[in-house]
Amino acid sequence: MQEISDIFTQTGGTFLVPADEIAIALTNIKAFIFDWDGVFNNGSKSFEKGSEYSEPDAMGINMLRFNYWLMHKKVPPAFIITGANNTTAIEMAKRDNFNAVYLKFLNKRIALQNISENYGIAYNEMAFIFDDILDVDAVKKCKLAFCVRRNASPMFTKYVIENKICQYITGHEGGSHAIREITELLIALTGNYNNTIGKRIEFGDDYVQYLADKKLIKTEIATFNI
Repeated sequence: MQEISDIFTQTGGTFLVPADEIAIALTNIKAFIFDWDGVFNNGSKSFEKGSEYSEPDAMGINMLRFNYWLMHKKVPPAFIITGANNTTAIEMAKRDNFNAVYLKFLNKRIALQNISENYGIAYNEMAFIFDDILDVDAVKKCKLAFCVRRNASPMFTKYVIENKICQYITGHEGGSHAIREITELLIALTGNYNNTIGKRIEFGDDYVQYLADKKLIKTEIATFNI
């Protein structure tokens, strides 16, 4: 565990709690929730195209879910909650069989409540990846939280640390594969990293069955209407 902690600390990551505590909490996590802007990208967007995501991040999420599948024979639910109307988020979520995308949810706690009620997932079974002020109220309800660093927000980072909002702050910023960093960390903390990557490279029966199970998930789109 110390080796894992050292590896991620050397890349600039900050552990607000020891890595072994995150590993213990992770054993009870059943769903992974992602903010979009500032997490999958640097937060920049246009009215025409919205905002983008990267394939390394998408691969990381896929490996995280495959890792969970190998241990539980079940694809863990994955969700995107965004305060905007991000069409690219919908495209990515449908392609990768996320369970749902929540659009225009400025109060993300409402989306969490919907996830809990509709999917039977308790707040203490959720892990939330976030980056900014808009997310904090929802994040505080989850068992695990991972903050994507933004060097331009040093006071917010200070606030997150002092108020113990999350367990880990990434060394990389949004748009620089911060999600991949988090997913690599989480897979490593399960103690199953080499096996997970090896089985993906092999593309054998386990990965084929995982893909088949994942394709059964139909992405739901929820839009908050005031």
